[in-house]
Amino acid sequence: MLLLAEGSTTGWTVGYIIGIVVVVAVVALVVPILLLARSIGNRAADINDALEQAVMNTDSLKELNTTIEAAGAITDGLARGRARLGG
Repeated sequence: MLLLAEGSTTGWTVGYIIGIVVVVAVVALVVPILLLARSIGNRAADINDALEQAVMNTDSLKELNTTIEAAGAITDGLARGRARLGG
């Protein structure tokens, strides 16, 4: 009867050890992932600020076609004036 009780306790001990090893392994795998996610999150704010600055710096480019059209009209007018003056 003593051997049966001892074997039962050994099974529980082995089970607990295996459980602890599994938990430690999971923590060892999850912690680096969480640290990397935190690092990415910290950099995301800087990246977003840089992108917003780029949007502000390039905002005037949407008027580039208007500027090109105006320059074309000016150069066409200059060409007509030169042609009338005989140049």
